[in-house]
Amino acid sequence: MSAADLPAKSKGIRDTSLDDASLHRWLTSTWETKRGIIGALSAVDHKVIARRYLITAFVFLCLGGLNAVTMRLQLSGPERGLIGPDLYNQLFAVHGMTMMFLFAVPIVQATGIYLVPLMVGTRNIAFPRLNAFSYWIYLSGGLFLWVSFLLDMGPDIGWFAYVPLSGPEFSPGKRADVWAQTITYTEVSSLAVAVATIVTIFKQRAPGMSLNRMPLYVWAMLVTSFVVVFAMPAVMIASTFLILDRLVGTQIFNPAEGGDALLFQHLFWFFGHPEVYIIFLPATGMVSAIIVTFARRPAFGYLALVLSVIAVGILSFGLWVHHMFATGIAKVGASFFTASSMLIAIPNGLQIFCWVATLWGGRPKIGTPLLFVLGFFFIFVAGGLTGVMLASVPLDLQVHDTYFVVAHFHYVLIGGSVFPLMGAAYYWYPKLTGRMMSERMGRWHFWLAFIGFNAAFFPMHILGLWGMPRRVYTYPVDLGWGNINLFITGGALVLFFSFVLFTINLVWSARRGEPAGDNPWDAGTLEWATSSPPPSYNFARIPVVTHLEPLWAARAELPVAAGLRVDARELVISTVAEGHPDIREKSAAPSIWPLFAAIAVGATFLWSIFTPWAVVWGAPPIAIALIGWFWPKGEPEDE
Repeated sequence: MSAADLPAKSKGIRDTSLDDASLHRWLTSTWETKRGIIGALSAVDHKVIARRYLITAFVFLCLGGLNAVTMRLQLSGPERGLIGPDLYNQLFAVHGMTMMFLFAVPIVQATGIYLVPLMVGTRNIAFPRLNAFSYWIYLSGGLFLWVSFLLDMGPDIGWFAYVPLSGPEFSPGKRADVWAQTITYTEVSSLAVAVATIVTIFKQRAPGMSLNRMPLYVWAMLVTSFVVVFAMPAVMIASTFLILDRLVGTQIFNPAEGGDALLFQHLFWFFGHPEVYIIFLPATGMVSAIIVTFARRPAFGYLALVLSVIAVGILSFGLWVHHMFATGIAKVGASFFTASSMLIAIPNGLQIFCWVATLWGGRPKIGTPLLFVLGFFFIFVAGGLTGVMLASVPLDLQVHDTYFVVAHFHYVLIGGSVFPLMGAAYYWYPKLTGRMMSERMGRWHFWLAFIGFNAAFFPMHILGLWGMPRRVYTYPVDLGWGNINLFITGGALVLFFSFVLFTINLVWSARRGEPAGDNPWDAGTLEWATSSPPPSYNFARIPVVTHLEPLWAARAELPVAAGLRVDARELVISTVAEGHPDIREKSAAPSIWPLFAAIAVGATFLWSIFTPWAVVWGAPPIAIALIGWFWPKGEPEDE
C-alpha cells in the first residue's frame, strides 16, 4: 500500500526514495529528542513523556506505601503511641490522595501514552505538546501535595474531603485548600491525556486497522478516556465550589445559608465511582493482552469483550449513590442504585468467562505476567462478591464506615488494578528497556504479593463485622481487636516487601537482564513489530493491518505503507471507522512552552489558595505561555 497519493501541504524527501539505512538516519534526525537540558525539557516524544510518568508514579506509589505501613504499625496493637491523631489524619488523607490521584490514574494513563501509539501503528501521540504539558502539571500537583505534607500542611480530611468537615468552620488553615487544589492539578493533567488518547485512537490508526481490528487494550484505553472526560469535571466542580466557600465566602455547601452539604457528596461520587473504573478498565485491557499472548490464540469472544468494556464504562456513571446509602436518601432511589450496582457485575463477569475460555481453548504457557493475571482472577472476583453484598442497603447500613468497606475497596482496586499492572510491568518491560526481567524474582514477587495482600486485607472483612470503624488512629484494649490487627500488619509488611523485591528486579534487570529481542513473547500486536526499545520514530514505515493479530497473520513480512516525508514530522491520518488512510498531517515539534505554561498554571493554582486575586494576576503569564506555545514557526506550509 502507498500513501504517496494522500493530500499533503508541502513536498519533501519521502521514504519511497530511500534505503533502510538512509531512512533510519533521516527519521532519527527528524524525530529524536535533542540532547542537553533544553532538549530534555522540550521533549514531546510520547515514549519519553510516558517514561517520566511511569517513574514519577512509581515514586508516589513508594511514598504512599510508606504512609500505609506507618498507619498499620500504629494500628498493630491497641493504644499504640507511635503517632498522634493529627499526623495519622494527614497520613490517611495523603495516602488516599497519593494512591488514587498520583499513582493509580496517572500510571494507567502513562501506560496508554507509551503503548497506544505503538499499538495503533503511528509515530507519536496526538497533540504531543498537550501531552508534555499534562506531565508537568501532574508533577506540579504531586510536589504541591507532598511538600505541603512535609511542611505540616497536608490534608487531614480524608481523600474524599466531605463537607462540612472540610468547610471553613471546621477546617481552618490551608490543609483543606491543599486537597482542593491538588485535585485541580491532577484532573487537568488527566483530561489532557484523555483528549490526546481519544484523538490518537480515532484518527491516527495504521491503514487497515478498522475498529474491529483494534487491540482490546486500545479499546479499554478509549473507553477509559471517555469516562475521564465525562467524570472528572464533576470533582473539579466540587473542589472549586469548596475553594469558593473557603476563600471567597460563598455558601454553596452551607445548609444554614441555603446551600446543600449533600451536593458535595453527589458531585464527588459522580466522579468517585467512575474513578474506580478509570483505574480498572485499562487493567482489563492489560489482562486481555497478556492472556491472548500466553494462551497462543486470539481472544475468545472479542466482540463480547469490547461490548463489556463499553457497558462497564456507561454503567459506571449510574452507581455513585451506593456510596451514600447512609445519608437518608429516598428508598426508591436506593433501590435503583442497588439494582444498577448489581447490574454492572454482569459485563464484568462476562469478561472473566471470555478470559477463562481463551485460556481453556489455547495452549497457555505459565510465566510471571500470567501468574499476576491468575491472581487478579481470584482477588477481583472476591472483591466483586463483597461489592454485590454492599449494594444491598440493609447490609451496607450495618457495615458502613467499618473495615469491611476498607477490605472491599482494596480487593477491588489492588486486585482489580495493581495485580494486572504488575503483570503488565513484566510483560511490557522488554519493550521499554530491551531486557527481560528476572523470572525467578518475578515469581517470588507474585507469591509474596498474593499471600501478603490476602493476609493483610481478608481479615479486615472480619474486623469490620466485629465493628471496628475505619479512619480511627487507635482503639481500646478491651474490644479484642489487637491480635487480628497485628496479623493484618504482618501481612501488610509482607506485601510491602514484595514491592521492595519488585523494585530490585526493575533496577537489576535494566542493567543485567537477559537481552529480550524485538518480540520476546511472540505476541501478535503492533507494538512488537518494531525494535525493543522502539526508536524515536516508532516505525520506519507505517504498518498495514489486515488482521486482529497482525504479527501472527503475517509471519513472513508485515505489509507497510510508504510515501511519508522523512525530513518533517509527518503522520498518516485515517478514517474513524474503517482506518482508511485519509490525509498526511504534521506532528508538533519539541517545544519548551508547554513547560512554561505548566509553571504559569501551577503557580496560579498554588497562589490561589492564599488569595482569589491570583486568578487575575496569573492570567497574563498563562496567556504569554500559550501564545508562545501556538505562535507560528517555520515555513508557512509547515503551519
